[in-house]
Amino acid sequence: MTVQFYWYPKCGTCRKAKKWLDEHGVDYEAIHIVDNPPSKEELKNIITKSGLPYKKFFNTSGKKYRELDLKDKLKEATEEEMLDYLASDGMLLKRPLTVDENQVTVGFKEETFEQTWN
Repeated sequence: MTVQFYWYPKCGTCRKAKKWLDEHGVDYEAIHIVDNPPSKEELKNIITKSGLPYKKFFNTSGKKYRELDLKDKLKEATEEEMLDYLASDGMLLKRPLTVDENQVTVGFKEETFEQTWN
C-alpha cells in the first residue's frame, strides 16, 4: 500500500520530510492537509493505530491552536471533542502526518522516518 503523506507545502518541516521520502524511494501519495484533511473517522483510525495520545496530533505551535485557546480547552476535552477539533481544520493537525496500513508518524524526525519508512 502507498503511504499517505498529509502535508502543508508551505511548511519547512513538511518539505524536509517530503525530500526524505523522495530520496529514500518511498512510494507515497501527497495529500494537502488543509485542502483534504483526514475525516473524523480516518483520524480516529490513525490515532488508534499510532498508539499515541490524541494530544500528540495537535499543532501546538500553530496560530489556529492559539486562537482557539486549545491549550486550556484540551485539558478537559474528551477524545471525541479532540477528534471534532482535529477534523474541523487541517491547520490544527501536527504535520506532516505519514500513514500506511500499519504505521503512523507525526511530525518529522529523520531517525523516526529511518526506523519507520525505510
